[in-house]
Amino acid sequence: MRRTLTALGLLLALAPAPAAAKKDKEKVNPYAATLAPAAPVAAPADGAIFHAASGYAPITSGARAAMVGDIVTINLVEATQSSKTNSASTDRSGNISVMPPPTGPLSFIKGTDLSMGNAATFAGKGQATQANQLTGAISVTVAEIYPNGTLLVKGEKHLTLNRGDEMIQISGLIREVDIGPDNSLPSTRVADAKITYSGKGEIARASSQGWLGRFFSRIAPF
Repeated sequence: MRRTLTALGLLLALAPAPAAAKKDKEKVNPYAATLAPAAPVAAPADGAIFHAASGYAPITSGARAAMVGDIVTINLVEATQSSKTNSASTDRSGNISVMPPPTGPLSFIKGTDLSMGNAATFAGKGQATQANQLTGAISVTVAEIYPNGTLLVKGEKHLTLNRGDEMIQISGLIREVDIGPDNSLPSTRVADAKITYSGKGEIARASSQGWLGRFFSRIAPF
């Protein structure tokens, strides 16, 4: 009996806690909003009464985002267009003919038997065009402030419509000087931008290829 209780206690001690196991399974969302600013950094004991690193925003900045947890609006004005065209053509021909002597031991050879010719032509043409456009606006939060004043922002927006769900996610680096008086800036001013626009529902399913079609399109040699 004592051995049974000892073995049971050992198994309970080695078993992971349910809360810890559940926490390990949770995925961290890289676009999740920063709801609260980080803990303030203790000011150095140098006798000064002002330290810019302790969460300072000048009065001239107005309502512009300047601290962790502040909200800034990003206007999506993404528009890209590319076009490429190439063409090539070649033409090559040649011929040779030998006329045998009319008399002598080789007179039996016909002139048409010693004539050769070749011709080769090639023509190729390729063209590719692509255009993308994304407009709208999304409000994100400041997640981190770098020593040089650059702000790391990230956020997402979920829309539930009657025919499906739409989701916009964005993250990147911005400068305080690029933020306008209305606390917004265009997406073209976001460095290292990662913008995702996706959706799910019957409209998204209808516009995508079926799984069997995708399978054969990958293995088809043509």
